[in-house]
Amino acid sequence: MNPSAAESVREDMAQATRLDDVRIRQVSPLISPALLQYDLPADGQVQAFIEQSRSAVHRVVHGDDDRLLVVVGPCSIHDAQQALEYARRLQQLASELAEDLLVVMRVYFEKPRTTVGWKGFINDPRLDGSFHINEGLRRARELLLAIARMGLPAGTEFLDLLSPQYIADLISWGAIGARTTESPSHRQLASGLSCAIGFKNGTDGGVQMAADALVACRAPHAFMGMTKMGQVAVFETGGNDDCHIILRGGSRGPNYHAEDVAKAQSLLRKAGVCERVMVDCSHANSQKDYQRQVAVAQELGAQIAQGEQAILGLMIESHLEPGRQDLKTGEPLKWGVSITDACLGWAQTEGVLRELAQAARARRSHRR
Repeated sequence: MNPSAAESVREDMAQATRLDDVRIRQVSPLISPALLQYDLPADGQVQAFIEQSRSAVHRVVHGDDDRLLVVVGPCSIHDAQQALEYARRLQQLASELAEDLLVVMRVYFEKPRTTVGWKGFINDPRLDGSFHINEGLRRARELLLAIARMGLPAGTEFLDLLSPQYIADLISWGAIGARTTESPSHRQLASGLSCAIGFKNGTDGGVQMAADALVACRAPHAFMGMTKMGQVAVFETGGNDDCHIILRGGSRGPNYHAEDVAKAQSLLRKAGVCERVMVDCSHANSQKDYQRQVAVAQELGAQIAQGEQAILGLMIESHLEPGRQDLKTGEPLKWGVSITDACLGWAQTEGVLRELAQAARARRSHRR
């Protein structure tokens, strides 16, 4: 290429910057999933535990295990030490109730936002808007490894489409939230994930959207993504048969009553997908009152104790201490209190889980 032609190419490339990335303020390097997993590997013991717990979840989802699946824990993780303290308490109780409940700790690292706000432990681990995402990914993986080594399964919401490459190998159950259940990209993602996935109904409370998601995610898909080595590639999936819906209520009101469960089951049967449902005791089902989770769980427990087989599990938002607190610059946070949605405290949580175990035991007697 002669000098004048080369100069022309450089000028064309310079002009292209007028059209591309005009609103990007900065691009920073991101650690590859392979490097993070090399630094923080899942050893043989952890791998065996994740396989065993995923298999247990699979059996509950499909009704081959008559225990109740309970996903319980903080609305979102904001402090690793508090999460570990919660995990230690939960693991002990989960072991005690293991005959009747399959307990999965809610370990949510990403926070969906209607407008703006703290985006979660992965995006902003220092809680100050500094967005040290590499640090957040590392700390999230460290926490999941510690929880797995305790012998406690972890569940999370898959919000970002790239973050699963960093942590999904340590997740025993996953969720797709109400705002993303209709997203084709998240349905494709779920079709390739290695664990069971619960799709929440839409924010209006409608179940059809979630039923459509189950149809979509059990089918094969091809889509663009990032490999463990950090390279873009085309992924082809085989579909995920371990998906189910989560009733979480909506703008139309709660949907955890017996008639709501029956309607959902009928709709799912027509769609030809998994008819068993999980119910979220929080969000619109509790009418945004965290203490009402107890009443919701009790009503569901009554349905289960009477022999209702359509309910495969429950979700409960719970922390060490009850309520919530605001994240304010320069102000210390209270120990064990959520900084996102308000949660039940540990004492209430323990009581609810024991009651649910009794309900699951009573349901078992109906099958004999």
